[in-house]
Amino acid sequence: MSNELARYLNSKRRHKKDVAISRQVKIARAHGAQPRIPHRYAKHHAMDCGNPACYLCGNPRKTHKDRLTAQEKRLFQNLEQLRDKHSNGLTTKDQDD
Repeated sequence: MSNELARYLNSKRRHKKDVAISRQVKIARAHGAQPRIPHRYAKHHAMDCGNPACYLCGNPRKTHKDRLTAQEKRLFQNLEQLRDKHSNGLTTKDQDD
């Protein structure tokens, strides 16, 4: 290492990677998996099975029946139609002033 800043940045990067691995190992252990190689979780998530046909891990255009992702559904929704609802689905009360 050439200077203190480079040394600090390198140690910070290595620490972030170690923390991310330990989080994924903790998630894997909570779901009953005993990781033999913890460093495998450096670039892969613990709950990702890797199967492209899996409903949770796969491409929604290929695994779901509607063939649209959540972002595409949001894009194509009818914005001209006014819906007086909150995000929880309840209707708003008309306020008479």
